Amino acid sequence: MSGESEMKSQNVSKTLYIPLYGKALVSRKGIILHDPKAEHIWSREGFALTGKAKSKWLAYYMGLRSAVFDRWLAEKMRNNPEAVILHIGCGMDSRIDRVGTDGHLWFDVDFLDVITGRRKYFTEDSCYHMICSDARNTEWLQQIPSDRKALIIMEGFSMYLAKGELLSLLRSLTDHFSSVDLLMDVYTVLAARISKYKNPIGEVGVTKVHGIDDPKELLDGTCLSFVQELNMTPDDLIGELHGFENAFFRLLFAGGFSKRLYRLYEYKK
Repeated sequence: MSGESEMKSQNVSKTLYIPLYGKALVSRKGIILHDPKAEHIWSREGFALTGKAKSKWLAYYMGLRSAVFDRWLAEKMRNNPEAVILHIGCGMDSRIDRVGTDGHLWFDVDFLDVITGRRKYFTEDSCYHMICSDARNTEWLQQIPSDRKALIIMEGFSMYLAKGELLSLLRSLTDHFSSVDLLMDVYTVLAARISKYKNPIGEVGVTKVHGIDDPKELLDGTCLSFVQELNMTPDDLIGELHGFENAFFRLLFAGGFSKRLYRLYEYKK
C-alpha cells in the first residue's frame, strides 16, 4: 500500500467512531436501536469527536440507518437460510450481535487496524469470521465460499471509493457469487461536492468522498440489477423521538433536501 493510500485508510478508519457514537447514544437512551456492545466499545475506545460529528441529530440518524440495514438483513436471512453474509467496511459495528448469525456463515471485512480493534470485543467461531483487508484488493474473496447466495451489506462505505473502484469491487463480488442481494447507501454528487464544507467526516480528516446520482450507474459490467430505493428514515423509528426532537429531525434528516444528498439502494444478481 502506498503512503498516500495508507494515510487515506487511517483517516477512513477514524470515521467508524461517528456511527459508533451514534449507536451507543441511541442505545443508551433506549430508542431506535438496542446495542449494548456499541455502548461498551464507545466507553472504552471513544474518539474525541468534535463539531458536527458529535451532533445528537447525526447520532439519531446513524441509529436509524443501522436499524434499517438490520431489518433488511434479518428479512433476507429468514428467506435465504443457506446464504453467506458479507459486511464490507464493518468498522466497529456490532450487527453480528444485534442480528445474530442464525447458522449463517458471516464475514466482516475491514482494514487491518480496524479488525485488530474488533478482535478485542468480538470472537470468531464456526459461523463468524473477520477478514483483514482493504476491500478494494479483492483477493480476500477467495476466503469465502462461492457456491452460496451472498447477502451483502455496505453501510457508510461506498462514498470513500471512486466510481471506478466501486464498480471494480461490485464486478468482483458478482463474479465470485452466483447470486447476490446487496444493500448500500450512497452520497449524491451534490452531497460529495458540499462534503468538504458540511460533512462531519471532515472532523476526522477525510476530505474526499464520491457520489452517484443514478442507481443504474453501478450496473455497468456488474451483472447487478437495481431493485429499489429504500427509506432510511421510516416513520415508526422516527416516532421514537418526541416533541421538538421529532419535528426537527423530520425537517433536517427526513425532508426533501436530505433526500437530495443521501440514498439507500438495493441491488440483486
